[in-house]
Amino acid sequence: MTQLTFCGAAGTVTGSCSLVEHAGVKFLVDCGLFQGNKTAAGLNREPFPFDAREIEFLILTHAHIDHSGLVPKLMRAGFRGAILATRATCELLDYMLRDSAAIQESNLERYNRKRQRRGQKPVEPLYSTEDAEAALACLQAIDYEQWHEPAGQIGVRYWNAGHILGSASVELRLKGGKHPLRLLFSGDLGPEEKVFHPDPDAPEGFDYVICESTYGARERDDYTLEGRRAALRKELEAGLKRGGNVIIPSFAVERSQELLHDIGALLASGQLPKASVYLDSPLARKVTETFMQFAGELQDIQVDAQALFRDKNFRLVQSVAESKALNKLSGGSIIISASGMCDAGRIQHHLKNNIFKKDATVLFVGYQSPGTLGSYISRGSKDVRIHGKSFKVRATIRRIGNYSAHADRSELADWITERTPVTGGIFLNHGEDDARAGLADVLVERGIPRELIQFPHFDESFELTAGSPRSKGRTRERVDEEALVHDWGNERAVFELELANRLEALTSDKERKQLMEKLSAALK
Repeated sequence: MTQLTFCGAAGTVTGSCSLVEHAGVKFLVDCGLFQGNKTAAGLNREPFPFDAREIEFLILTHAHIDHSGLVPKLMRAGFRGAILATRATCELLDYMLRDSAAIQESNLERYNRKRQRRGQKPVEPLYSTEDAEAALACLQAIDYEQWHEPAGQIGVRYWNAGHILGSASVELRLKGGKHPLRLLFSGDLGPEEKVFHPDPDAPEGFDYVICESTYGARERDDYTLEGRRAALRKELEAGLKRGGNVIIPSFAVERSQELLHDIGALLASGQLPKASVYLDSPLARKVTETFMQFAGELQDIQVDAQALFRDKNFRLVQSVAESKALNKLSGGSIIISASGMCDAGRIQHHLKNNIFKKDATVLFVGYQSPGTLGSYISRGSKDVRIHGKSFKVRATIRRIGNYSAHADRSELADWITERTPVTGGIFLNHGEDDARAGLADVLVERGIPRELIQFPHFDESFELTAGSPRSKGRTRERVDEEALVHDWGNERAVFELELANRLEALTSDKERKQLMEKLSAALK
């Protein structure tokens, strides 16, 4: 019997993790950190819905933390098997897992100080640097398009996914029956016209395809690499003309390097006024060095490979002191900083110092998950809370969508139909329900039977045969799926801001006192 369980990224775009059981062997495809609101982040502290000691090996599709960030926790829980990844993914994880562990330890230290002041006991870290080091010791690099057999009846082959450096789709060949069962996990798929990487690829003809659906309900404007660069030039020119700084929240991996590449090309060709460009993210700096290492293998580079990311106007910020010094910049600079959704990291400090300034610009270049600070800002919130303090949003908020590392609805549908015939089922994961529904509608329009398309629930298991999948239901009730998209933490932040604004709008202290007395009475 072959069984597939979706332990994350079902109805949401975070915490990617799939458990496959075949011929007595249990293994995982991805083991990602849950990101987003408090409910999603809280899942990171829940026990795994499986015994980590029984997992024989782990297959990683790419290095993004929502696909790899719980690997150190897996080690802490007793996993000791091989971790398969492409060579570039192994290089990136060497930085990223250590960085993630350092963030876990740093955040926990601050959190435990708060607990101590409240008279509460400290909590243990999600995982430590030692756990990250243990995970790195288990990495095993494998090449694209070459079969590998981590277990006797299980074959694994990687295909380029075109998402980020080292990203892959995973083909599985599961032997044991009359005919091998063939599965394909898309991983995250990149769009067409993406710098650095070729279009996603994989064979055709599978029993089951498991495909991401992040942008399943969205069509991007048609663009070329030149068109994308022109859109960036327009926004940067306008932002610099306003007189303030241009703040760009960006993911440390791939997005930051794409931005540096395009800004460097614009500066070199004289299409952009000279400006200092700061990349303020220690992780992004290290990842940039990895891209330079693989420069000879990258595509569509508009500068000489040896000059990649070496423009004289670039400043790769490393230390905390260097980062704090950027607070003194009054205008005319471009600051690229992580995290891309503004939910952690140095970007929050740059927002605190700029978002209330009318001459500043905040330019979003990627997806903002519901419940994140970036989502609130990009949707037009007039007030936001950062590090527990309220800030008026007076900066100009702009957004361009052509830097997404994800395929849009048509590109996802193209990739899936190119994999047909698919005889058993198509599972749409790593997407919110409206995105999955939008992608399913397009697939049906292209002739794929609707009954072939599955929307797996969180922790739902399926028995896979050569015919069609049979759901065995949810293995456990870990979370309310609706709360993964919008939970009480989101409502609390909105409520606090609305209350503060209401109190300020009242004309007398007497009215303010009356309002607070009513609220206090409601709490009793």
